[in-house]
Amino acid sequence: MYRKVEIEFFGRRLSLESGRLARQAHGAVLAQYGDTVVLAAVVSAYDVGREVDFLPLTVDYQEKTFAGGRIPGGFFKREGRPSEKEILTSRLIDRALRPLFPKGYDRETQVIVTVLSAERDNDPDVLSLIAASAAIEVSDIPHNGPVAAVRMGRAGGRLVVNPLAAEAEASDLSMVVAATPQAIVMLEGGANVVDEEAILGALFTAHEALEPIFELQQELRNLCGKPKREFAVKVLDPELKAAVEERLAEPLKLALATAGKKERSQALKTLTRAAVAELAERFPQQEKALEAACEGALRARVRRTIVEENRRIDDRAPTEIRPLSAQVRVLPRTHGSAIFTRGETQALATVTLGTRQDEQKIDALLGEHYKKFMLHYNFPPFSTGEIKFLRGPSRREIGHGALAERALSAVLPSEQDFPYTVRVVSEVLESNGSSSMATVCGGSLALMDAGVPVKAAVAGIAMGLVKEGDQVRVLTDILGDEDHLGDMDFKVAGTARGITAIQMDNKVGGITREVMRQALLQARDARLFVLGVMEKALSEPRKEVSAYAPRIVTLHINPSRIRDLIGPGGKVIRGIVEETGCKIDVGDDGTVVIAGADGASLDKAIETVQGLTAQAEIGRIYRGKVRKIVEFGAFVEILPGTDGLLHISQLADHRVRRVEDVVHEGDEIMVKVLDVDPGGKIRLSLREALQELGEKPA
Repeated sequence: MYRKVEIEFFGRRLSLESGRLARQAHGAVLAQYGDTVVLAAVVSAYDVGREVDFLPLTVDYQEKTFAGGRIPGGFFKREGRPSEKEILTSRLIDRALRPLFPKGYDRETQVIVTVLSAERDNDPDVLSLIAASAAIEVSDIPHNGPVAAVRMGRAGGRLVVNPLAAEAEASDLSMVVAATPQAIVMLEGGANVVDEEAILGALFTAHEALEPIFELQQELRNLCGKPKREFAVKVLDPELKAAVEERLAEPLKLALATAGKKERSQALKTLTRAAVAELAERFPQQEKALEAACEGALRARVRRTIVEENRRIDDRAPTEIRPLSAQVRVLPRTHGSAIFTRGETQALATVTLGTRQDEQKIDALLGEHYKKFMLHYNFPPFSTGEIKFLRGPSRREIGHGALAERALSAVLPSEQDFPYTVRVVSEVLESNGSSSMATVCGGSLALMDAGVPVKAAVAGIAMGLVKEGDQVRVLTDILGDEDHLGDMDFKVAGTARGITAIQMDNKVGGITREVMRQALLQARDARLFVLGVMEKALSEPRKEVSAYAPRIVTLHINPSRIRDLIGPGGKVIRGIVEETGCKIDVGDDGTVVIAGADGASLDKAIETVQGLTAQAEIGRIYRGKVRKIVEFGAFVEILPGTDGLLHISQLADHRVRRVEDVVHEGDEIMVKVLDVDPGGKIRLSLREALQELGEKPA
């Protein structure tokens, strides 16, 4: 049954329709906002597949280049593997939808969102999340939605909902906020050093703005939604559950008190195996249920200890940070390096400086652009004591890298001040929670170690939450187990003055304003403490880049002289590159970037470029060569390719009958520039040059 609903939403028409396209899917919605159109389709298995104790949800967001009126590049001329943007948007949608599926729902579920039309003013990611939620709403798949999202910007101190491209460019804040009618469930964004109160204001302005989209999804569901399917939730046998809790009551305390992640994990595994083996005779063929009961007892014990005793797994107080250490210049040949360690989480960050030719070319939906700053995060299996195949970067690695990149990009210098391409690589060597924030800290130190003139140091911290009934505990610097067993993962990065990146996921359906404020303020205190430790390792950027980094100089020439520098068919610039070994990039605006491996070659290239493109300065004296004699004077080349007229009246302080009486073709003489007219014609004087130099004119 075809149905369509629409509203006016912050200056553009937003519509949702169902029943016309993708009718074999369990739920499908075509969403349009302005000229951006996406199709979301969802399918969930009716039969139980493999036995799992989690929701096997897959979200795939895909951009079709036809949506932007483009043909894909490459040999095959079709879309290939997902781009970084597609992966990040898939994660964005997943993180908003996943916590709202009812507990115990374990049917394999897939959401596919396809961009069919795209305009430059609308990033399809927010619309895609709305479409995915609406597709689930009209389906028979159980879900505690609807969920909706907006992007928040702030230009000139004024909050803007779903900013247009020009408004987004001028914003000092960009955040995607996803929420249900009750509370915020997910956020992701960055800021140009913005304080906590501004972030809170943006979050709850966003939540209020979403009300019409909740109503729109509800209206569509009322018109064409299917009854939600029923499913059986696995319930543990009360007798079995009680037996496990009794068996683990005392041993669990001892196992949890074990110091060290690896040792504690092994103690818990040993305890679980012993409990399952001991109770297997009493509860035959129920090993899986016994293991689930052990996991439940562990979860309950950890959470109860935090809430009731204000004590965490490793005996820290809720606001206490694990031991910190930071070192810089740990690798001899990298351009910058640092190791940052927080408890059992450790990141090795390196910086490599390159030239414009090292920029990353991004083939995006709406065209190509280039990136001068890249951060890549790697999470090898040994960091958690595991064995896995090494393949390409996972979605998680790409997501964590993007978060850290956003955190650091706000403090980078402008291209004019620092014309390098910068790549940061973070190798996570140990992980027990918050490795992305360790990457931010290590990356910040490595940038300063490389001599990148960052505006300020950046630190990051991961906050957690445990909520039992009305009791709430906000935790600073969470462990991996606290992330797994807790209710929130809230990462905040920034400088001493404000926030540069923020990300939140939760498992309790929403976070209140009061809890959000407490988490932000607690994170600020922790961030300042971490920055203090980092300052002891390196308090400011080094004054010079590494001796192993390329030397880069930026010159500005008159755009009219670009052809003189390039030469016919690029002959001149190729000759300079071959002679000096330097890289030379020339911009259309006359910006020339020269990169050399050493000072001598760089100086030679600079001298050659300046010589080829220099312009005559009025009042300056040049040594020139007489190129041509004419009846009324001589043409003298004062710069490569630049001639001026030396009029016969300017040859001497007396009347000259013939030009040849004073100068001849091929003579090298000193001349002074008298004038350069708007057309570029240059007037020269031999007489005034000699007088100024204290020589007697001929």
